[in-house]
Amino acid sequence: MTTVMLVDDQEMIRKGLRVIIDAYPGLDVVAEAGDGFTAVRRLDSVQVDVILMDLNMPGMDGVEAVRRIREARGPEGPRILVLTTFDQDENVLAAMRAGANGFLGKGAGPDELAEGIRRVAAGAHALSDNAIGALVSHVSDPPCGAAGPRQGETVRRPHSA
Repeated sequence: MTTVMLVDDQEMIRKGLRVIIDAYPGLDVVAEAGDGFTAVRRLDSVQVDVILMDLNMPGMDGVEAVRRIREARGPEGPRILVLTTFDQDENVLAAMRAGANGFLGKGAGPDELAEGIRRVAAGAHALSDNAIGALVSHVSDPPCGAAGPRQGETVRRPHSA
């Protein structure tokens, strides 16, 4: 059984997610929190495998909550899957740098969400197409001020002996 904590400031979203997740065999929502502070504190009293974390919350946002959970629990602590409406590049990068193990938009369907939870719980990553695009564009963009080869120019590499 994979245990899940829901962290979202909107009660209706948490209740809807609970109904969806609990409908899948092997997944069980065992805790909820309405903000990052509560989520961090709840981990002192409840054992969970996966935290489903919103980013945009009052008080402590999701990125800071991910960071604090990683600092306190380390990489062997609960796995964290970000689920948010805000899947812009900077949010994806901030969440992944803070220690999130996956990133899905709230537009994901129930099957994609359940599969994401299972993948993250198993030690893999779960990334939406938008999150993958954000990460690829960040990696493939040259750093500011770095000039790449001009059109038609050949890149010369030193010969190795």
